[in-house]
Amino acid sequence: MPYCTQCGKPVGEADRYCAHCGAAQPSSWRNGLGGLNPRSASILCYLPLVGWIVAIIVLASNRFRKERLVRFHAFQGLYLFVTWLLVDWVIGPMSAMVGIKPFHPGVAALLKLVVLAAWIFMLVKTAQGETYRLPILGELAERSVAERE
Repeated sequence: MPYCTQCGKPVGEADRYCAHCGAAQPSSWRNGLGGLNPRSASILCYLPLVGWIVAIIVLASNRFRKERLVRFHAFQGLYLFVTWLLVDWVIGPMSAMVGIKPFHPGVAALLKLVVLAAWIFMLVKTAQGETYRLPILGELAERSVAERE
């Protein structure tokens, strides 16, 4: 089912104008995020290693501008990806240096596994329609959503 590109309310596939806000609708719903429902968009933000692309598209689109929950999931998915990058680019190389005591070589691999498990956990929770806030990242996502309102 397509949604209005302006207000996000459901519209018919043949509708040229939204019945709620009166905005003109694109002729084809196959382009863009018009036919993507909020739950699917939220789920796609947690795809491991590629969900960040969807999250940026969701945050940049007018379609989900007023969807607080979808924006929350997009921000939290982005923060999960940033966590992955920090582990891969910072902690990984530090753990490769044997002389640094706090970073054992297995720490980076374990942290990557934790981030991957968080992605999968969030995929499942979001697919079930539940909103789960990850310990630090969830608070950051809430603040990011609140700042954009």
